[in-house]
Amino acid sequence: MSDSSIQIGVFLIVTVLIAFVTYLHCKNKGHKETNQTKEYFLAGGGLAWYFVAGSITLTNLSTDQLVGMNGNQMALLSLWEFSAVIGLIVLAKVFLPIYYRFNCTTTTELLEIRYNNKHIRAVISILFFLGSALIFCPAVIYSGALFMQKMFNIETQFVSVTIGSSEFIVDMMIIYISAIFGIVGALYAIFGGLRAVAVSDTYSGVILLIMALVVVFLALDKIDYSFAGIPAERLTLIGNDESPIPWHTLLTGMIFIQMFYWGTNQVITQRAMAAPNIKEAQKGVFAAAGIRLLIVPAIIVIPGIVSYKLYGDIGDAAYGTIVGDLLPTYLSGLFAAAMAAAVLTTFNSNLNSATALYVCDVHHAYFNKTPNVQKLSGIVTAIMTLLALALVMVYAQADSIINLIQQLYGLLSMPILSVFILGLAFKNVHATAGLFSVIFGVILYFLLSFEVSPFFQPFGLHFIHLMFITLVSCLTLALLLNWALFGQRPQFHWVGNETETQVLS
Repeated sequence: MSDSSIQIGVFLIVTVLIAFVTYLHCKNKGHKETNQTKEYFLAGGGLAWYFVAGSITLTNLSTDQLVGMNGNQMALLSLWEFSAVIGLIVLAKVFLPIYYRFNCTTTTELLEIRYNNKHIRAVISILFFLGSALIFCPAVIYSGALFMQKMFNIETQFVSVTIGSSEFIVDMMIIYISAIFGIVGALYAIFGGLRAVAVSDTYSGVILLIMALVVVFLALDKIDYSFAGIPAERLTLIGNDESPIPWHTLLTGMIFIQMFYWGTNQVITQRAMAAPNIKEAQKGVFAAAGIRLLIVPAIIVIPGIVSYKLYGDIGDAAYGTIVGDLLPTYLSGLFAAAMAAAVLTTFNSNLNSATALYVCDVHHAYFNKTPNVQKLSGIVTAIMTLLALALVMVYAQADSIINLIQQLYGLLSMPILSVFILGLAFKNVHATAGLFSVIFGVILYFLLSFEVSPFFQPFGLHFIHLMFITLVSCLTLALLLNWALFGQRPQFHWVGNETETQVLS
């Protein structure tokens, strides 16, 4: 039997085994659940802490992380993961107690309770929805396809595609592999709901973390544990002004980026809100924080640094190349299966969470309070999958997939976070003032952070600094509008100290 046959055989066996074990775990769950919305989107509140931890870990850790961060080929990118630990602690100790107190299905449900306004809930939900549909879904299946192509040494097949006035040079093999990921991921999301997603996340995550650590040790062994010859700027954790993460950004926008992503982002918090109680949820979040502190930083930078020494500056191709070269045939098939599962679970997690936002926050409020949840979710999931596949060719043009994701999500993150901060920390703030500030924030960040703008990067400020400026500007504008247009004086009062009745009164 050839090496490629062994590799593909192991890959298929493990992939099918994960799906089968997930099916066995989920097949008799949820059928007696009277609240089908809660069952479909929150697993009926039945996720044990280890499934919460596993699902949070693998929802975030996928090919866009492993491929994108290793693609920078420098240690500095680990700062995203170290600072993420703070974001997870904030989720466990600050946000989760509030979500559980008000029995929220979506994070944005809290905004409706706090502002007593369904429209602000719907608008923020749509922004989250667009973030998943336009940014994360296409990025994860593209990076997954790129990894599989490099690992299995699949030949490229370039064609020229013209859309409007834009011409794209597209590798059709990337499109084909992305389509497989998209279809299988959509089926998981449609037929399994969050329970199947979380369970498959956990089983896949155990394999992925073990195999990723194996890659780290094999990579270090390949260079005899010597980083000699690698430029110092690729090994330092203190970035200068020209680095992807200058050290001073840790003092401004970085912590707020983590607060937004881990504390308010439906894709992450949905897993933590699906536990039987707050204690179980917090245990799962703390376990995820431990994994992120002890394991994740090494696996998202060391292979990339080693690949720089072995192959030079090869960008996002670094991780797939080094894994394909160093892993034995039988292990490469196993690792490919774990990576495929990571792609699928991140993709279907975004699909499931975005669908939850639409169904619970938009469709229920404006169209039909009692829809067929699974049928409606299937339609939304299919549309999102087709859109993601259409955008793969756009992401294929990026120099760095992870940097592009961070820049694009900046359009939404700080404006959305400003509304949460206002709602959690103040009473007597008009919802319209918050909505105006969100629109202002999206426009402001675009003007400051994208090269097509005449105001691009004023004073040479890094995009993380610009995120902080956007957040402060949104908060300031909302408070000014609240006073000037609506004649309301905000009162500082932390929502965590109130019951739902007190919030609405």
